[in-house]
Amino acid sequence: MNQNNQVTRVPVISPDGKPLMPTNPARARKWIKSGKAVGKRNKVGIFYVQLLREPSGHETQKIVAGTDRGKAFTGIAFQSKLATIALFHACLPGFYKSKKTIKDRQSVTGKMEKRTELRHTRRGQRINRNVAFKLRNHRAKRFSNRRQSKLPPSIKANREMELRILTEMSKIIPFSEIRDESCGGNSKRNGFGISPVTVGQEWFRKEASRLAPIKEIDSLDTGKYRTQLGLIKDKKDKSKQTPETHANDAIALASTAFIQYKEFHTAKSHGHHWVGECAVTTSPFIVITRPKLFRRKLYQENYSKGGVLKRQGGTITPFGFRSGDYVRTSRKGELIHGWVGGFTNSGKTKNISIYDHNWSRIGQFNPNNVKLIKRSSRLCVVA
Repeated sequence: MNQNNQVTRVPVISPDGKPLMPTNPARARKWIKSGKAVGKRNKVGIFYVQLLREPSGHETQKIVAGTDRGKAFTGIAFQSKLATIALFHACLPGFYKSKKTIKDRQSVTGKMEKRTELRHTRRGQRINRNVAFKLRNHRAKRFSNRRQSKLPPSIKANREMELRILTEMSKIIPFSEIRDESCGGNSKRNGFGISPVTVGQEWFRKEASRLAPIKEIDSLDTGKYRTQLGLIKDKKDKSKQTPETHANDAIALASTAFIQYKEFHTAKSHGHHWVGECAVTTSPFIVITRPKLFRRKLYQENYSKGGVLKRQGGTITPFGFRSGDYVRTSRKGELIHGWVGGFTNSGKTKNISIYDHNWSRIGQFNPNNVKLIKRSSRLCVVA
């Protein structure tokens, strides 16, 4: 492992949007100051520069993306031989970690279960039980919905978040390969995969192969490469939003393209040794979550006084903001940034609810004191 170069890298793209090799921050600042480039930030929070003049060359070195997939969290790293370019900790929306005994209502799994429950209630209300069974309002099945080969919504939402990170980064980093950890559980039991993590693995690889070739890495080798690079693994609480939980494993997976544990034979000895070079350097660490919005649940479940169902969910507010918009406000002189998650619009009260990236409410604020920074991208991104 080479630790001589510990400089953060800044992605670079050409005037026509083609990704080039990343540069160091000092050179990027020099380009911006001299008018040779402009600084930008993509949808997943990575700062990059776009050249305003044609570059001297388009040659690129090998950059590899590593993906360490879990059930509720995924780590993604972009690594070259001489530097770590970016790290991501994605909080997947399918299965939120919760201390509750029931499923988190704001996860995709919880929303689907609640939607099923409410649909069954509505169907039961249509049935006239005073008439014969054959005359009741029963809808005959139109097709057998037990023979479909589609992904469960929760698994698909998780894989789509990982794909979106890779897609956004492919626009600014010329990575040539994706090293994906094998999750195991490929055997079948009664026609189903053993682990829900492995259900969408092949679908993910098929979609991600459109960005770069995929190479599968045995999960048993991840720890060996992580130890060689001197990285730490936090196995006690994987929900911590730190590089030690998942991002370091993603670096180890990407490093397999640059270092190998090979066998050697000489006249007097034999064994194994490490071959190659890979430097782990400082890099941006980005935590990505998804706004926990009720987009289709338009009304609360219980009636209020007068038999009125209050609205719940939706993405539009009467104050010009949308749910998921990134905004800025202040409270007692303190500057606050967050995401719009709801509103109150009554005769006495008008305010905007602002949430942090973990979707814990920061507070309610006057819409006149809230400034829009960025429209909703359906992601909450924080460095």
